[in-house]
Amino acid sequence: MHENSTDQLTFQNPVTRFPDISPPVQDQPEPGLDRELVPRTDRGRRSYRGTGRLEGRRALITGADSGIGAAVAIAFAREGADVALSYLPAEEADAQEIGAVIEETGRRAVLLPGDLSDRDACERLVADAVEALGGLDALVNNAGKQISVEDIADLPDEQWTKTFETNIHAMYRITRAALPHMPSGSTIVNTTSIQAYKPSAHLLDYASTKAAINNFTKGLAQQLAPRGIRVNAVAPGPIWTPLQVSDGQPKEALPEFGKDTPLGRAGQPTELAPAYVFLTSPESSYVLGETLNVNGGTPSP
Repeated sequence: MHENSTDQLTFQNPVTRFPDISPPVQDQPEPGLDRELVPRTDRGRRSYRGTGRLEGRRALITGADSGIGAAVAIAFAREGADVALSYLPAEEADAQEIGAVIEETGRRAVLLPGDLSDRDACERLVADAVEALGGLDALVNNAGKQISVEDIADLPDEQWTKTFETNIHAMYRITRAALPHMPSGSTIVNTTSIQAYKPSAHLLDYASTKAAINNFTKGLAQQLAPRGIRVNAVAPGPIWTPLQVSDGQPKEALPEFGKDTPLGRAGQPTELAPAYVFLTSPESSYVLGETLNVNGGTPSP
């Protein structure tokens, strides 16, 4: 797939802005790489046009090597932010590509591999990001683990635990470690999902963590509001990313992925980026505890 060359500010029909893809049945070992995905994703490398909305900001983004996290990293850089990228060591190739895009934009890219299901890795990540960026005033908790299992009898304890460690425990640990470094005016944006509201039967562990993220976001937003730190969330719908082909969806369902949305197609990662930019920018100064749904029109609270 060639990335869209029309920028995100151009008047367009959302039905046809991106192709209605029918991905072939395919498989990648977890966590999956963007560069091996068929078709490739659009992360905004050619199309995202910044307007200085995050000028001078210092951001840490988890899961920033591919998919939604990569699109957010590119958008933040185009908006004027320096970015620390958190990702698994196995995703180094994708992370190097996104780091190069950020540096082409004229902003700093700091690459920080590590497994966030490890408690100590979460604290090291924050310390390394703060040291490299010279501070921290934007945090995007986006890293996630999603493995499809049709029957609860086949869902092992190890997977349940690892999904919670990666999706919600790491979010808590990274946020707790980051807050002492974040001044008033800072922002935290967490990635939840349509799964928090409409859980798929084959994603029990993943959907449960996404519901927990919603609750964590709304509670923390109230706690940090007096300190001038805003906390919000973005809830993606079916977005085409490597997560889907590394056992995130049943393989036979891939050709129909996203076609049940009102727009009739899966979303592309770059379509999520403006939501994260808005919630991080001063434009959203009166928005706290919000979950912004970006899901192709699927009704949700």
